[in-house]
Amino acid sequence: MLVGAIEAGGTKFVCAIGNESNEIIERVSFPTTTPEETLAHVFEFFDQYKLASIGIGSFGPIDINEKSETYGYVLSTPKLAWKDFDFLGAMKERYDIPMGWTTDVNAAALGESEKGAAAGLDNVMYITIGTGVGAGAIVNGQLLEGIGHPEMGHLLVKPHQDDHYDGFCPYHGNCLEGMAAGPSINGRLDMAGKDVDPDHQVWDFMANYIGQALVAYTVILRPERIILGGGVMHAPKMLDKVKEAFDALLGNYVDVPELDSYLVKPGLGDNAGITGAILLANQVK
Repeated sequence: MLVGAIEAGGTKFVCAIGNESNEIIERVSFPTTTPEETLAHVFEFFDQYKLASIGIGSFGPIDINEKSETYGYVLSTPKLAWKDFDFLGAMKERYDIPMGWTTDVNAAALGESEKGAAAGLDNVMYITIGTGVGAGAIVNGQLLEGIGHPEMGHLLVKPHQDDHYDGFCPYHGNCLEGMAAGPSINGRLDMAGKDVDPDHQVWDFMANYIGQALVAYTVILRPERIILGGGVMHAPKMLDKVKEAFDALLGNYVDVPELDSYLVKPGLGDNAGITGAILLANQVK
């Protein structure tokens, strides 16, 4: 029995067909444009198959509260064409089958917890640090959700004493996203991260902010493993810098696993989100 999956990103959509073993059978991707244009591509792909269910991991913020009048909507996204768009409703209008609905980072957390770098663990976190910062968590084997989904990228951080940047987040300034996501490099240095020397102090600043956030996540959620993805984490030496900052800031307050097994890169690479969406589809069918 086949299921469908969507990893809806702000830049591109990935759609896939999976099976009951959560394997990817077929996949396509295309740019995220307007809802009408983008969903036309989605429908063209899925219409070829008889599906039992569909799992969707979407960029946000999204409404995941089933009691809300706007459940299934994309909310106050900077992608204005998608703001207040009933994404799930449009999908259900086309396909009368069960659908799972969560954030793209929650889907990635699910994928990594089942088939990636945290396979076999019940309490894990996935965080992506790229153009923005987003995170999803699995707690006791379940996605962490409340009246809304976590927005852990907007945790406030303490400015580094040598960093005089105010942050680019229009809501909070010096939150984790505002201080450590990719655009903060351009904001400080007027250049892209790929052009910055790996030994430049800006990487130490960013590692410090990421370390602060990881300490907070650690003492609040007590995960067994934290997976760090996204373009910023591809920078040379970045993971080592983050581990060093985290270790110093935690100060041996609580026990954590050995750092090389606690703070890790994704095991599924670019397939974490779409794999999680397939898993979600199989859970709801």
